[in-house]
Amino acid sequence: MTTPRILVTCPPMLGLIDEFEADFAASGLACVAAKTSQVLSEAELIDILPDYDGWIIGDDPASRTVVEAGARGKLKAAVKWGVGVDNVDFKAFQAANIPVENTPGVFGAEVADVALTYTLGLARSTYEIDRAIRQRHEWPKPSGISMAGRTVAIVGFGDIGQQTAKRILACGSDVIVYDPFFKEVPGLPVTPATWPEQIGKADFLIFTCPLTPQTNGMFNVDLLPLLRPGVRVVNVARGPVIVENALVEGLRNGQVHSAALDVFEVEPLPGNSVLRSFDQCIFGSHNGSNSADAVRRVSRIAITKIAGFLSV
Repeated sequence: MTTPRILVTCPPMLGLIDEFEADFAASGLACVAAKTSQVLSEAELIDILPDYDGWIIGDDPASRTVVEAGARGKLKAAVKWGVGVDNVDFKAFQAANIPVENTPGVFGAEVADVALTYTLGLARSTYEIDRAIRQRHEWPKPSGISMAGRTVAIVGFGDIGQQTAKRILACGSDVIVYDPFFKEVPGLPVTPATWPEQIGKADFLIFTCPLTPQTNGMFNVDLLPLLRPGVRVVNVARGPVIVENALVEGLRNGQVHSAALDVFEVEPLPGNSVLRSFDQCIFGSHNGSNSADAVRRVSRIAITKIAGFLSV
């Protein structure tokens, strides 16, 4: 019997791919690492995917045309590495009778660590100070703000949102939570609210929600006048949750003090993006979940799932 071949296109997993060869082999699978540092295009996937029995998906476009191309070839199963699934057409997989799952609830702590790091960085201008010292040989001493007694609004109260709330509460802040499916969590004394009620109280606004039709463009020009002047914005969710032109307008007029973004509408962030002109902002590379410990844990979950689908 031919060993099933699994295409891996997830960059964090690819970064440690040699470590997983034994896991694939133990599951009776052969791993093939895609040559990518971000995502493959639809055209690239349509060309190569039909040659593989399984696919461990990153943020690539797992669209209907891609899935149908795979189905015309050998593709029998797929696993979306990680939590976010906005790039996966589940109906297309279902129509092709190809099982697909993600790996839910696996990155809450890791992404929350980054959310807290960004929040504290905005509160105390630590990244801005670092750049001034390194790049301009300055010795700045800006006055930041304390977290104790501040109000932090968190959009999304799933695993990541809960873990973020836990960390923010430890700083002595009050937390307002926006989530239509909110459920109380013992030990997390947060205040639920309906978006965008009470948003004017927030000194910080942190997005930890999935990208859905309801969350797409939540931060927009209509929201700006409702915000507390000088609010600090953090996004560790998905880029399109924030309309970047609206954020730029808020930064220009001072309604938004600063922003820390791990995700963007277009990734990588274009070289001509106006956002780059705001020194008080912090930018990441959609890397919030990428700790070596988490990558190892989730990659092995993905391997186990794909092996189960293929009954290997």
